[in-house]
Amino acid sequence: MAVSSNELELIEGMLRIPGGADPFPSLRQRFAHLVWTRCDAADVLEEPFRSIGPFDLHLLDGSDHCLRLTPEPDRATGVLLARRGGVS
Repeated sequence: MAVSSNELELIEGMLRIPGGADPFPSLRQRFAHLVWTRCDAADVLEEPFRSIGPFDLHLLDGSDHCLRLTPEPDRATGVLLARRGGVS
């Protein structure tokens, strides 16, 4: 199932909530149909799909045997959340 534009808006909104709490568990719970992973932004060479607050949002395409980054939401089956300045 691809990531819809409405889901991307909701994800971005959840990443903009101030307070320093780790958004990853809430995102995984709310969007359980998507594959979620996280890392430090320094571990990702590709440009992010979007940057929100301290996070780079990368889209994952899992349609083949391996996950790969994609700039296309209609191909995305997951999200890589990369935190700038350290892993959340």
